[in-house]
Amino acid sequence: MMQSLPRTAAAVSVYALVALIAAGAAAAGGGEQPLSRIAIHRATVEPQPGAFVDASPALLGLEWKDREWVTVTYSNPKPSKDDWIGVFSPANFNDSICPSENQWVEAPLLCTAPIKFQFANYTSRNYEHTGKGSLRLQLINQREDFSFALFSGGLLNPKLIAHSKSVTFINPKAPVYPRLAQGKSWNEMTVTWTSGYSTNEATPFVRWGMQGQIQILSPAGTLTFSRNTMCGPPARTVGWRDPGFIHTSFLRDLWPNFMYSYQIGHQLFDGSIVWGHQYSFKAPPYPGEDSLQRVVIFGDMGKAEVDGSNEFNDFEPGSLNTTNQLIKDLKNIDMVFHIGDITYANGYLSQWDQFTAQVEPIASTVPYMVGSGNHERDWPGSGSFYGNLDSGGECGVPAQNMFYVPAKNREQFWYLMDYGMFRFCVANTELDWRTGTEQYKFIEHCLSSVDRQKQPWLIFLAHRVLGYSSATFYADEGTTEEPMGRESLQSLWQKYKVDIAMYGHVHGYERTCPVYENVCVAKGSDRYTGAFTATTHVVVGGGGASLADYTAARARWSHARDRDFGFAKLTAFNHTTLLFEYKKSRDGSVHDRFTVSRDYRDVLACGVDNCPSATLAS
Repeated sequence: MMQSLPRTAAAVSVYALVALIAAGAAAAGGGEQPLSRIAIHRATVEPQPGAFVDASPALLGLEWKDREWVTVTYSNPKPSKDDWIGVFSPANFNDSICPSENQWVEAPLLCTAPIKFQFANYTSRNYEHTGKGSLRLQLINQREDFSFALFSGGLLNPKLIAHSKSVTFINPKAPVYPRLAQGKSWNEMTVTWTSGYSTNEATPFVRWGMQGQIQILSPAGTLTFSRNTMCGPPARTVGWRDPGFIHTSFLRDLWPNFMYSYQIGHQLFDGSIVWGHQYSFKAPPYPGEDSLQRVVIFGDMGKAEVDGSNEFNDFEPGSLNTTNQLIKDLKNIDMVFHIGDITYANGYLSQWDQFTAQVEPIASTVPYMVGSGNHERDWPGSGSFYGNLDSGGECGVPAQNMFYVPAKNREQFWYLMDYGMFRFCVANTELDWRTGTEQYKFIEHCLSSVDRQKQPWLIFLAHRVLGYSSATFYADEGTTEEPMGRESLQSLWQKYKVDIAMYGHVHGYERTCPVYENVCVAKGSDRYTGAFTATTHVVVGGGGASLADYTAARARWSHARDRDFGFAKLTAFNHTTLLFEYKKSRDGSVHDRFTVSRDYRDVLACGVDNCPSATLAS
């Protein structure tokens, strides 16, 4: 029998901290997580006679689908425009045992946030008069069953008045949502996926090989993480959800440019095998190989719901449009870089599963490389360079586990990658990058160690803007960059002739002229030829999160900008020609572009602050 849940001062104080995190994130540029709007600590259970919630079908995945639509019908004899439906997983959310955050904070009795929500009148416009409504909601396989609850009292004073019976996938533990990433060597591909199977139940592996050839088996390692590894609320409290088990297999000694097929699986201890879906990928080119190579780069996409639930700050059109455009053009994409602010889960762990489901058509086919942003890493006292609350208590743990990156230390999250004619140096702006630090030494090593005759295109990637931006939130602080950003790194970019530096964080698009020390060394153009002059800085943070504003005044270095959702695409045609395109997410149209045409002798040529030492001796 459901009983009333008392509101304690301690519970309210925890909610106040969660609300503070949400408010601070929203003020900092639209990173609010919609689930943070729900004051679940304040919930009471007040059954309403005659109220009900039904959901059908009750059994999902009969055709081995990982996504299914469910119809939810409900009724409330005393309806209100503030009534809402919450989707909970596991289904027995009211029976959970809630651990205390510490000895001073009493554990809440309703201790888990929903994984999604929608207002009861969303598609039933007469709900306030009839008290009857229905919704169609999409569920993904997330290792547990689901239930649907009807609340009155709005999001700030939720009163649970009815809930449904459970709905479940036929195999909740099934292996799902593989994500590819290039390994530490050019001819290695990693496959990471999620399941409900621990190594005490089953052995994870990948069956793979060249298409049409004999398939081989490769084992997978298994990781997970616990509530205790979270740094604070809501990740450690109402936002916590068991992440299941994360498996990674290493497919080695790939033949360059060959097509491979693969299938993830688990062998149970009774000898039976649970298979995931079949996929394929193209092996990377040999470093320096002269062939067509195409890489997409963006930041700050977040996740969105195709059913319209959890909608806020325009995430739905932006995030889904970016995802859908990449899927449409997938045959013309070889690799994706998502440079920080990946899911905007902000401490609500269920959202990581939902994000991996959203990008699964992309990430299962081409390497999906990620960088660390403030909404993955930042938390006070956790070692992050910035002591804000943006990660919602995650302090980098889910990002480091859910996606593989070829870093020496995945906690540091900086790495280099060679892909054909490209060298990518991926920095982590949430850890100190200044002169003399370990990361600074990494950046200089990455930039200095590339063979530009073989890999002429040198690209620097980071989340926060270490270069140049006209965003108003920088202008409000009297700057055009992160504090101490380019002051520490611009001499390296110039010395090692970095072609393009790209960032997220500012939700929009902006491109500079080739700029050094705040001065355009060359005019902004749609075509650059001859010797290197200076690095072009590009902000591509319009992946999906709510858009940022730009200053009315325009700096001389700001050549092009666009307050819209979009992504960048680099195409290396050969060793002498590189194409940059900025494309709109809504339709894939090219809004800005430029080409770089340069011979090897142009790379070697002497320029501003990058002339090697010379002697007059013969």
